[in-house]
Amino acid sequence: MIGISKLYCGTVEPSDALRYNRDSARLPSHLLQFSSDKKPVVVWNITQACNLNCVHCYARAVKRPSEKELSNKESKAVIDDLAAFGSPVILFSGGEPLMRPDLTDLAAYAVDKGMRAVISTNGTLITGKKARDLKSIGLSYVGVSLDGMEEVNDRFRNTKGAFRAALAGIRNCQDAGIKVGLRFTMNRMNYGEINPIFDLLEEMEIPRACFYHLVYAGRGSQLIDQDLSHEESRTALDLIIDRTKTLHDNGKPKEILTVDNHADGPYVYLRMLKEENPRAGEVLELLRMNEGNSSGRGIGCISWDGAVHADQFWRHYTFGNVLERPFSEIWTDLSNPLMASLKDKKQHVKGRCASCRWLDVCGGNFRVRAEAATGDLWAPDPACYLTDEEIAG
Repeated sequence: MIGISKLYCGTVEPSDALRYNRDSARLPSHLLQFSSDKKPVVVWNITQACNLNCVHCYARAVKRPSEKELSNKESKAVIDDLAAFGSPVILFSGGEPLMRPDLTDLAAYAVDKGMRAVISTNGTLITGKKARDLKSIGLSYVGVSLDGMEEVNDRFRNTKGAFRAALAGIRNCQDAGIKVGLRFTMNRMNYGEINPIFDLLEEMEIPRACFYHLVYAGRGSQLIDQDLSHEESRTALDLIIDRTKTLHDNGKPKEILTVDNHADGPYVYLRMLKEENPRAGEVLELLRMNEGNSSGRGIGCISWDGAVHADQFWRHYTFGNVLERPFSEIWTDLSNPLMASLKDKKQHVKGRCASCRWLDVCGGNFRVRAEAATGDLWAPDPACYLTDEEIAG
């Protein structure tokens, strides 16, 4: 994640992270990306079931739950292990996590174990009662996926009425006092919706939004030709930065992040240099703390059947299963060549990545996207839009 508001608008300074010794167990959630120990945030796809049918679903969700989903007892054993291991956050995802009847129970169990519990949802199933229940157990955050305004979003979801139902879910979270934000996946089919999404943030007083770059995984692998061009990516970033700054200057600050393309970090820094922004040096220090892509290190994934992946998109490769070995043991077993390599990707990347002056900041970007596009997981990420001149040492 690249915190646009944190970096460009100065809502976070390097000293904020240093105050907590950059220890993930002590860092507040908005500073976790700057931790030094990189204990993994775990995306847990607790069900494959979903009430919608999104065209870009990385999990290839279906209408009914898988017969292999972990039981409640097995799931709580996983939470016990994650808490003891020091994972700071469980992000309950799916499918649609609210399709799982015991979601609230599992989230409450994680909170009781001292972890932060958040959910990633399409928002359509969040009734007023469900929102109050989630608030009562100490849920930290609800991220609602919207990929445009009504017409565009409903086309992405293959479901008429999904947009309005999601807005109702957002309002129910707000009424219950739960922090709620938006998740938006950028591509050529919704590129023109970025401005309206910012308008919606302002109109509904939504405090946070994450703008995701497209990853070629699951049903999203069929959309490679719909990914933004390099020039479109740069234009999108400039728009996101400009709208974030305007809201900040107008006394309506929002937490705005971009996700899944760590070229965004150097891009923000280089823009600030051009603008002779006096905070550019601080921003570079924060980006170095962030360290870029953290698949297989600072973020991991558990599937509905217990399979462990490097991240939620890398579902075709499994390191093991939590029904056979604890996640903590799988995650630290460097006898697996890929796991060992992901712990320090910088030694293995090829091409322009290997000589890039931003390698310590970007971390080699998204390996699963490089593999999907080229067949070589160590090839340069095709979504990196920085020019040869910008990456030259």
